[in-house]
Amino acid sequence: MLPLALAAALCTPAGAAGKKVDLDYLVRFLPESDQAEVSLTLERGDALRRLRFNLGDKGYYSDFQADGEWSLEEEGRYGTWLPGEGKRTLRYRVRVSHLRESGSYDARMTDKWALMRGDDLVPSAQVDEVPGIELVARLQFELPKGWKSVETGWPRIGKNRFRIDNPTRVFDRPTGWILAGELGTRRARLGETDVTVAAPVGEGVRRMDILTLLTFVWPEAQAVFPRDPAKLLVVAAGDPMWRGGLSGPNSLFMHAARPLVSENGTSSLVHELVHVFSGIRDTDRSDWITEGLAEYYAIELLRRAGGMTEGRYQQVRKSLAKWSRKVTSLRTERSTGPVTARAVLLLQELDREIRQRSDKRYSLDDVARALMRLDKVSTKDFVTLSESLIGGPSKVLNTPLLR
Repeated sequence: MLPLALAAALCTPAGAAGKKVDLDYLVRFLPESDQAEVSLTLERGDALRRLRFNLGDKGYYSDFQADGEWSLEEEGRYGTWLPGEGKRTLRYRVRVSHLRESGSYDARMTDKWALMRGDDLVPSAQVDEVPGIELVARLQFELPKGWKSVETGWPRIGKNRFRIDNPTRVFDRPTGWILAGELGTRRARLGETDVTVAAPVGEGVRRMDILTLLTFVWPEAQAVFPRDPAKLLVVAAGDPMWRGGLSGPNSLFMHAARPLVSENGTSSLVHELVHVFSGIRDTDRSDWITEGLAEYYAIELLRRAGGMTEGRYQQVRKSLAKWSRKVTSLRTERSTGPVTARAVLLLQELDREIRQRSDKRYSLDDVARALMRLDKVSTKDFVTLSESLIGGPSKVLNTPLLR
């Protein structure tokens, strides 16, 4: 039987289905102006009494047209829509390309393709909904001439059309990575998940290499994180896109130049895959948990799949120790490379402690699975869950690193 604290973390309330109301998104890409034209159409406007959108302070959104009432507040940082009764539509334009201070892009549109997150196409909103309403959200794209296809992390239900369904949210947005244009794709069925690896043509992306590594580690990832997304989209592109990896709902981005396995023995691809599978989010200066677990399993899943010898594993540990030798605390809002490296070492030590003190009944895997059930996790939550498996105070977690 699971310890009480762990069993409580695994409990999730059952949701009740309500009256279904259609919510249709339509996206038209406009490469000549580096914009997308977006419309949201509610079958019944009074199903959502009020939506207050967080538009940010960068001026990405413009040209609003709305049925019902629309107003901008706080110098354009927020927009409020009161749809009213009947079929109602909100239209606007959004700038697609996002240039970082480093000179690279984390979203970009050219005359041949567009790569961005749906989170930016449809900003987050505080919603005042009518009780008992369940939105049925669909996303449709109209592509420019010559653009062949579009990929998202959501199930396809027609030509350039997708079903958006997030049971944890009232307002279903098309979050996650989106790639449209002249694309090359590779597909596979891994477990219960349809996996698509897509990149713009001519970007030098090794799609089959990515798919092969995913196939290699997939059984080990599923064993730790019992979650089978209907679909996983991996998108990639070269310079001037940001030279890193970044996960989103049912999707992740990798720069074309990133090695699948780096010289220090870790894998950015597997790291981001862990983020997608686990869905763990942190709070209270505990980013070390989210990033530390992702990097821990980026190493551990490769090791369990047979991709790392014991000698190589010990070399990885030495490299992590050297990189993190100056770290005195893991508590931070945003984990740096050295902090993440030190977190991995702590998690490796904790896994050994849990196995030894529970007579091998439990491991860090059980902690990770419990964390998946929490909305957000703090350092205190992490310690409580770990010690419930150990059956007493943890020597490993009794450290100034966590204070």
